[in-house]
Amino acid sequence: MVDVILGLQWGDEGKGKIVDYFAPAYDMIARFQGGPNAGHTLYVDGKKIVLHQIPSGIFRENKTNLIGSGVVLDPVILQKECEAVASFGVDFRKSLYVSERTHLILPTHRAIDRASEAAKGREKIGSTLKGISPAYMDKTGRNGLRVGDLLNKDFHNKYQQLRKKHQQLLDNFSFDEDISQAENEFFEALEFLKTLKIVNGEYFINDALKAGNKILAEGAQGSMLDVDFGTFPYVTSSNTITAGVCSGLGISPQKIKEVIGITKAYCTRVGSGPFPTELHDEMGELIRQNGHEFGSTTGRPRRCGWIDLVALNFACMINGVTQLVMTKADVLDNIDTLKVCTKYMVNGKETTHVPFQMEGSKVEAVYKEFEGWKTDITGIKSFKNLPPQMDTYINYINETLGVPVNYISNGPGTKQIIVAS
Repeated sequence: MVDVILGLQWGDEGKGKIVDYFAPAYDMIARFQGGPNAGHTLYVDGKKIVLHQIPSGIFRENKTNLIGSGVVLDPVILQKECEAVASFGVDFRKSLYVSERTHLILPTHRAIDRASEAAKGREKIGSTLKGISPAYMDKTGRNGLRVGDLLNKDFHNKYQQLRKKHQQLLDNFSFDEDISQAENEFFEALEFLKTLKIVNGEYFINDALKAGNKILAEGAQGSMLDVDFGTFPYVTSSNTITAGVCSGLGISPQKIKEVIGITKAYCTRVGSGPFPTELHDEMGELIRQNGHEFGSTTGRPRRCGWIDLVALNFACMINGVTQLVMTKADVLDNIDTLKVCTKYMVNGKETTHVPFQMEGSKVEAVYKEFEGWKTDITGIKSFKNLPPQMDTYINYINETLGVPVNYISNGPGTKQIIVAS
């Protein structure tokens, strides 16, 4: 049995904490897509740590953590992550596995990312500049290098061939930065990567399923950044939705049971792209400061706005979401009036559908207002103790989406979770 946890907005929904919360009920936590452009924040013994590629179950004892083949892996960042995890007394070598089909991010991928984004000028995507897009382009172009290639004698020759191709691209961008130091770090990190448990991820995970193990598939980014169904072209380069679990881990759809979707009580976005409920006023800044809304990977201020049920309904539909987790509800504790987007006005026409192309269209949010609960909810443990105004807010979301909010995160602590009875 495989359950899935993924974000339903534009990422940054707080997936790391939620995966860590659910992890004790599972035998394996498997990351199925994305790369170091993701940042999953955890608090371990009161100390903050941000995981970028390692699955969020790494701090749970006796759990297997698999980096799946749908991930693009930066070995330099992975080594630093492993060192950070080890500083908490965790033996990552015991529980961390890497699929041999996982594609590698090269120093030239990062250089191409920087050069390409700079060339776009005002039309830039808002890339994290981690080399994600170029790495996925090489994957789909059948040029990429994979973790399993490290074990072959001709790896260096393959690297040089790909590096030559990349240099031609960089020359076209007139990119002349010296990346020799980055390459030295890369090859040192490859030696470290070789010491980890490299496995055939597809057989590894399916053998675990045959043995009766429970597996939690962890996604990165959010559904509205999916390369096919997100707000294209302002999207990431992988499939962030449930379908990506099958292609990213090598399991069949029939193995998937629960799909746990995560949404904030409001909405945020990092980088460029359409955001119908974005607030450009004092309220947006209040939410940003109360929610500490700054990118865990980039540090960039997140754009903030009201919750968008049009986009959420779309995300629930394409993911087959069976239950919801609402995070950062406590951020709204001191707000008098809350707003919920129930419809869009697209070029003057009312709709409850996400349009094919938001960019270039006039998309305005239509809101329903709710009275704020004006109560500190950080100590609440049960749904029955929710303030009545919050109960009304949650019930409306349940009814509109047709999917129950079964968990509410009411603070950064792992134990700060309100559970439906």
